[in-house]
Amino acid sequence: MCGLYLSQVAPGGQLPQSDDVSRDVRKTPSSRKPGDNSVWMLTSVEGPDTKKTACYDIDVEVDDPLKAQMNSFILSTANQQEIQGLDNKIHETVETINQLKTNREFFLSFAKDPQQFISKWLVSQMRDLKTMTDVVGSPEEERRADFYYQRWAQEAVCRYFYGKVQQRRAELEQALGIRNA
Repeated sequence: MCGLYLSQVAPGGQLPQSDDVSRDVRKTPSSRKPGDNSVWMLTSVEGPDTKKTACYDIDVEVDDPLKAQMNSFILSTANQQEIQGLDNKIHETVETINQLKTNREFFLSFAKDPQQFISKWLVSQMRDLKTMTDVVGSPEEERRADFYYQRWAQEAVCRYFYGKVQQRRAELEQALGIRNA
């Protein structure tokens, strides 16, 4: 886009380009041909749309004719129940919106990449199941036979059987009516 003066000198918005730009630039006014045109323009790096703005906060007190009426409405006990009911409705609506947003994100992630979604979902479900059932340890490690040949495993088996024997003995004594003295 040419300026007003540049468009008068260069019709069509294009200036002819010289092969040796540096030579043309270094010409002094006396060494130029009489037909040469010189155009002096001031260009700005900032565009015309660039605006500098400043923001200020100004406190202004304005008399509100409805302020007293609103205060009396809020302070009346009859309206407190209505306000509480409206507040509960707002709370329920916000909860519903949050739930719908969560559902939407859930289904969008499924629509975007079903395979990755199912993989992540299964990992999440497995983590939740471990938390709910209080699973301790690593099931993958426990599947290997070497896990059960460790030194502590023999002691754990002996304690387990001793506990079961004691439990059965107590049940038998209770059934027969025998008491330990």
